Amino acid sequence: MVNKLTIGKQVQTRQSQIQDAEQIAILSEQLNYPATKTQIEQRLVQIENNNSHIVYVATVANDDVIGWVHGHIYDLIVMPKQAMILGLVVDKNYRSHGIGRILMQQIEQWASLLGCDGVRLNSNIKRKEAHLFYEKIGYTNIKQSMTFTKKL
Repeated sequence: MVNKLTIGKQVQTRQSQIQDAEQIAILSEQLNYPATKTQIEQRLVQIENNNSHIVYVATVANDDVIGWVHGHIYDLIVMPKQAMILGLVVDKNYRSHGIGRILMQQIEQWASLLGCDGVRLNSNIKRKEAHLFYEKIGYTNIKQSMTFTKKL
């Protein structure tokens, strides 16, 4: 079921709160990033007072979280201050209604207020619809790279 929304009337954005943890966890699972409510609560607490991080949520009238975005400000020696999108999820039943765009605009405004030169993000090569979305809202693919990890 796809819900039709009147953007701006029914959808609100705000900073995340600890009580959003369960809904954030459910949404995260939609993109195959499984996490428990407790894990999300712990992570939200860790970043809550860290001014280089922000998490915004999109909610509908009953305060159900239907999307979230996590941004982080970072300084690199090789480029001016940037904001990095660390995660963006919109509930599958609410996609293509402008919610992702609204959440990205929130991060862009936040980053601008903090003096960032730009906003960057990584997107899995398999997420073709996401790539089209980012291009549609003004983002440019500047390179393709491989991601490496080492478990500690």
